[in-house]
Amino acid sequence: MSPKSGTPKKNLMLFSGRAHRELAEEVAKHLDVTITPQTAHTFANGELFVRFEESVRGTDAFVIQSHTNPINEWVMEQLIMVDALKRASAKRITVVVPFYPYARQDKKHKGREPISARLIADLFKTAGADRIMTVDLHTAQIQGFFDGPVDHLFAQNILAEHIKRTYGDADIAVVSPDSGRVRLAEKWAQQLGDRPIAFIHKTRDPDKPNQAVANRVVGQVEGKLCVLVDDMIDTGGTIVKATDALLTEGAADVVIASTHGILSDPATERLSNCKAREVIVTNSLPIPEEKRFPRLTVLSIAPLLGEAIQQVFEDGSVTSLFDGHA
Repeated sequence: MSPKSGTPKKNLMLFSGRAHRELAEEVAKHLDVTITPQTAHTFANGELFVRFEESVRGTDAFVIQSHTNPINEWVMEQLIMVDALKRASAKRITVVVPFYPYARQDKKHKGREPISARLIADLFKTAGADRIMTVDLHTAQIQGFFDGPVDHLFAQNILAEHIKRTYGDADIAVVSPDSGRVRLAEKWAQQLGDRPIAFIHKTRDPDKPNQAVANRVVGQVEGKLCVLVDDMIDTGGTIVKATDALLTEGAADVVIASTHGILSDPATERLSNCKAREVIVTNSLPIPEEKRFPRLTVLSIAPLLGEAIQQVFEDGSVTSLFDGHA
């Protein structure tokens, strides 16, 4: 290119897997772009096929996929999309995973176990991803598993603003469902105005997934509105037992706030029957109508993802979205 013609114009293109098209459409609207059309289908034997209908050569490609059930199918679809973009000469490929798959398998608890969260990072790198963007990782160390930039976004601002608008005048205590989430509770407590914190002391059998025994409450919760915070709700067992423990200890009320609403069965039944005043999650994962219930509030992370994608595209600062706390 001659000096007179200047630098080529950068081109942002957004691509969406089939797991949660609604979120991708919201992000596209925020960015004022359209999702790149593609052909995608599943063969009779379960193999996946993806082909993009427009040229992607030299583009800054953002591939969004929400890893809900069946999670392995959607992981594979996103890997195939990245591979297709790499082979079609996309200039930079950013994998957008609002919910990082296999995040709970981030270390070995016993011998002969996998570290599957690292494997996922390796798979995306091998497929051709240059960058990963994700929201509220189960553990921050997962950022180091990917050999490249990782944008770790926080949905806490979205959830906390809803709490402040709805319950700002209440006597609030922030509660962690276990000792491992105390640091998260501390961040919440600061954002909600230096509120006191508490946590549930519980035991968990590593040989029995999705099963926990809530024990005693550590901290003062009597007469307070307890905001029970966690990064994800899967079957709902832990969070419901924690709610019961807080109410037994004299809490005035309980509000549950979590970024990722996995809501595997029987979560909807448990949560709809529990005594929490409200359950707040984001749309990082699709929540179909059959999993919704009257006290469930779903907040959108599309503006957060859209703003972060814009910053990455313009080589700006993602950290600035969180006032320096990223």
